[in-house]
Amino acid sequence: MAQGKQLEDMEVWQAAEALVVEIHRLTREGTLAKDYGLSDQLQRSAADVMGNIAAGYEQGGRHLAEGLMAAKGAAGRVRSLVHVAKELGHLPDQRRAELLERLTAIARQLGGFIRYLEKGPAPAAPSPDGRPGRPPAPRAEAADDPAEARRGFRG
Repeated sequence: MAQGKQLEDMEVWQAAEALVVEIHRLTREGTLAKDYGLSDQLQRSAADVMGNIAAGYEQGGRHLAEGLMAAKGAAGRVRSLVHVAKELGHLPDQRRAELLERLTAIARQLGGFIRYLEKGPAPAAPSPDGRPGRPPAPRAEAADDPAEARRGFRG
């Protein structure tokens, strides 16, 4: 992590926190509020997404990737439970679709972050002249046409 960065600055953690709040509000509404087992599982699984990101971040090193993988698994658990809630009549189609879209976005963010950590940042592409990190040398143009010679230096 960049120096000065905190857990709370991570976009994926912020998205997970918003998910936890939304799931808690959802489980207090309608018939889902009376399905204590399913409500509890939804709340705990959503909290696991956020909690695993936090645990991995605080432990650092290889533990960050492990925490993100665990968070991704928890997001999959929440998705499954959202489907169950819909099938049991606790969620309308629109609400289920919104939650699944949010969960898919979080899982995508987590997956991208995991890949980044596993592979590291992509190396800079070498310049056309083969020298890393340097711009290509200007091409020699025909000396008899000054306009042609300047062409390589225009933006």
